[in-house]
Amino acid sequence: MPRQVDHEQRRRQIAEAVWRIASRSGLEDVTMRRVATEAGVSMRLVQYYFGTRDDLLLKSLEILNKMAEGRAQEKIRATIGEPTPRNILRGIMTEMLPYDDDRRTMYLVHIAYFVKALTDDSLGAALRNVEPLLEEFMASLIRQAQEAGEVPASVDPMREATLMMCSVDGMQTAMLLGQRTEKQTHELIDYQLDRIFSTRA
Repeated sequence: MPRQVDHEQRRRQIAEAVWRIASRSGLEDVTMRRVATEAGVSMRLVQYYFGTRDDLLLKSLEILNKMAEGRAQEKIRATIGEPTPRNILRGIMTEMLPYDDDRRTMYLVHIAYFVKALTDDSLGAALRNVEPLLEEFMASLIRQAQEAGEVPASVDPMREATLMMCSVDGMQTAMLLGQRTEKQTHELIDYQLDRIFSTRA
């Protein structure tokens, strides 16, 4: 068991090196040798854990997403207060925004992957084929609120969940460029939720 924990820590160490390079200068600069140097390990060790460069890129993204999901769940539980559908949705949306250095780095890494996916068919296919699990979860919260009479029956849960994700995408970019403040994005999120959580038919 201890050896398995060490393996996971080593994969995380190498993946973090990928993220740092990607957030600074994009995925084009992510080579096996540079990642090894950044992580402070041998290139042979990078190859042992991740195989090819393509595998390194994909698996590092998987580790990043898994870590972000776990951290988001912890922060949402700690900050939303009563776990109502609306509070959970608000927590999900605000957690995805680049309010601090860690989340800013995460977003920059995702941008690097997005840019690379536009010209890399295998990476593009991998990103396109990711199941919309978060959107489905958000839609389930809206359905739950509908059953409780907090959201009109006329609201389409999946479309609203998709729109919320698209809204977050736009707010991420606006915050990164300094076009929107944290307060302004909170107000926009609340406005969107007010529209959905309305008792008007």
